[in-house]
Amino acid sequence: MRVLHFFKTYWPDTFGGVERTIYSLAKGGNDHNIQSDVLSLSKDPIINTVEFEGHVAYKVKQNFEIASTGFSKEAFSKFRELSARADIIHYHFPWPFMDLVHLLTRPQKPTILTYHSDIVKQKALLHLYRPLMNRFLSSVEQIVATSPNYLQSSEVLQKFKEKTTVIPLGLDPDTTLAISRVETQRWSTVFPRPFFLFVGVLRYYKGIHVLLEAANRVTADVVIVGEGPMESILKARARDLKLTNVHFVGSVSERDKTALLQLCLALVFPSHLRSEAFGLSLVEAQMAGKPMISCEMGTGTSYVNLDGVTGLVVPPGDVAGLAAAMNDLLRNPHKVELYGAAAFDRYRHNFTARKMVNDYVTLYRRVLK
Repeated sequence: MRVLHFFKTYWPDTFGGVERTIYSLAKGGNDHNIQSDVLSLSKDPIINTVEFEGHVAYKVKQNFEIASTGFSKEAFSKFRELSARADIIHYHFPWPFMDLVHLLTRPQKPTILTYHSDIVKQKALLHLYRPLMNRFLSSVEQIVATSPNYLQSSEVLQKFKEKTTVIPLGLDPDTTLAISRVETQRWSTVFPRPFFLFVGVLRYYKGIHVLLEAANRVTADVVIVGEGPMESILKARARDLKLTNVHFVGSVSERDKTALLQLCLALVFPSHLRSEAFGLSLVEAQMAGKPMISCEMGTGTSYVNLDGVTGLVVPPGDVAGLAAAMNDLLRNPHKVELYGAAAFDRYRHNFTARKMVNDYVTLYRRVLK
């Protein structure tokens, strides 16, 4: 079987949550005799094809971008070429240009679509895009939601629930690198006090501004791992608040991230908008056996993190609620241990890459039939 994945960006240009999902599916598919190709756009495609963990990433030049949507003239011909030799085409939504490519090229192959997120930020443009989006979603054979929570709370998915199935995202424990005592000792020297950890791209929907306000009411340290477009604004806000317990460490290696996950008290995940549809960082925390604090938005974050079982869930944008949850874990080490053990157990049963791949392979075979 040959599967073509189509998304706006992929490794080595970027490696975010959607890209990591595609990677896990492509890598895991090798064990099921599935050959995967990935087609994406690149602003500067120095190399048009890249071999990556047993699959091929194809790049076409992005000509321009409007409202975070990349467009490429070359994508049409390359998509025709790759889809002609594929058995299944696997789209990753949202990306409005992808809808155009599909509807204009009309591939004569089975199609499935992973619905990673509603369109949240571009509300004005959504009114113009909605007819195209509905036509595209109507034309694909199967839609996959990443959590039952998102399926129930998404107005768009509810229109297509008859052909929508749920397959949660998963991570392979092999991606959690073995780390040495030297690395953990180095970070424990840098942060000797108990600390909460945030991991992610510093984007508008991550709620880090709420975390900064909450940090003012917590005696523990807060370590922020990641870079992104909000970085300078957030650092300026931390200076304004005179926060001596908040530490921006930037982007770190996988080994250092693993060390910080092992050392932290808990992962705090304050995303407050529906653009945060799942939260793979929560799964990383579960793999490390750590409790989580997240916000209730009706998305997959509250499917991964169960309130009072694997951690705590607070209202989005609630500074007092977030601070209270952090202080609750800080003052109750037995809860940290209890939630952490439950988090790891929930990971083993629900969010492994192996389970995700197996579920998609079953779907692929059903669609082919």
